[in-house]
Amino acid sequence: MASHPLLSAISEFSASRNAMYGKDMLLTWEKSDDELRAILAAAALLREMYAQNISTRVFDSGLAVSNFRDNSTRTRFSFASATNLLGLTVQDLDEGKSQIAHGETVRETAIMMSFLTQVIGIRDDIYLGAGNAYMRQVAAAVDEGFREGTLMQRPTIVNLQCDIDHPTQTMADLAYLKQYFGGLDQLKGKKIAMTWAYSPSYGKPLSVPQGVIGLMTRFGMNVALAYPEGYNLIPETLDIARQNATRSGGSFEIANSMEAAFADADIVYPKSWAPYSVMEERTQLLSAKDYDSLKALEQRCLQNNAKFTNWECTEALMSRTKGGNALYMHCLPADITDVSCKQGEVSKSVFEKARIDTYKEASWKPFVIAAMIFLSKFEQPGSVLEELVKRSPKRVL
Repeated sequence: MASHPLLSAISEFSASRNAMYGKDMLLTWEKSDDELRAILAAAALLREMYAQNISTRVFDSGLAVSNFRDNSTRTRFSFASATNLLGLTVQDLDEGKSQIAHGETVRETAIMMSFLTQVIGIRDDIYLGAGNAYMRQVAAAVDEGFREGTLMQRPTIVNLQCDIDHPTQTMADLAYLKQYFGGLDQLKGKKIAMTWAYSPSYGKPLSVPQGVIGLMTRFGMNVALAYPEGYNLIPETLDIARQNATRSGGSFEIANSMEAAFADADIVYPKSWAPYSVMEERTQLLSAKDYDSLKALEQRCLQNNAKFTNWECTEALMSRTKGGNALYMHCLPADITDVSCKQGEVSKSVFEKARIDTYKEASWKPFVIAAMIFLSKFEQPGSVLEELVKRSPKRVL
């Protein structure tokens, strides 16, 4: 019998040590280049196995706890799809229906939901300075539970977006760029414009732009960040981007206009976010439950946003990009002028041209999340995939 064509790709994947084994996924800049490459490779293999109708159910049983402390469509369904792909059953943690409302501690909640759980996915991006910290509290609790014998296995914690980073989104973005341009090596020297864009709403997290500049600078890309005065990001994330660019041979610059950032860009990523100072104030008011001041803050922010309605991704701006044909990216949902709002981040015509590409970009997220979980749970992931391919159990009978 002829060997399956996937086996050679798996053999190449197996040649590297799995440094992700037993580790959480909280921030991309905490991972080595080899770990990030392994996630991309595993995601591509899982995607191809799915396309070839080969089951990737590496778990016979177990829970995947879905803890979304903010609204979500793409990431929520991507997490459910990813965990189901691996054979796990998703259970949502609805904090309003739990004992958290009665004062149950983070440590106790983490242990009680982890007895037969393999992975906990958390989205917590509302409170600046608290979201990633909460994930680390959960991680510390399950560490103790496993160490003391309360838990028979230690669930992996996956950051499904926090106040600092959105690793599943940006790794899906990177996977799509790798596919679109024909390899990671083809990204070196490519210019990506990560720019603020006008939105008729306020309070959007900083994690996507921070995640993009923190990840794309790892692979020799020329990253141009642009935002209006006052819409700066967490200072430490800018330092990370600069350091990454220096190490990778790429570049990182901050421009003061979309026009400057878009000039000769290969990729554009226009996305609204709230100013760092606003998110700090918002967190304080939310913690104090000062809802009247929150409403006043929202109005001030919307008035300030309105000064920058010209920060919109238009056909004229796209004409400034390389060949006038840069790849448009967005984490979605985009604020589309004359479609989802009167005036927004991107014109109707630009988005419609790029719409299918943004859907393809999003389609990588379930496989990226599955790869993060898979690598964390199996010390020899290549051997596991090789056995599945050799047996070729059908995904659809």
